[in-house]
Amino acid sequence: MSRRPELRPVHARPLGRGVEWQFETVSFPRDFSRNVVTKLLTERAEHGRWELDRVRIGSDGVRRVVLRRKIIRQVRTA
Repeated sequence: MSRRPELRPVHARPLGRGVEWQFETVSFPRDFSRNVVTKLLTERAEHGRWELDRVRIGSDGVRRVVLRRKIIRQVRTA
């Protein structure tokens, strides 16, 4: 029986004029192997343009991964 990773809501932080970072937190249970987590994160990076921001492994063995991607908003000039 395999469990699914836990996804948290996406939030955005402004970076500069017209540029923002969008963040998403994913938690993987301790019974997911390193190879499985790597494959899942690689798939998200390739298909969703996410990049790795932070990985924390808790004392309970849960991996909490923060992913980010850049959002470039177009500024109207005329």
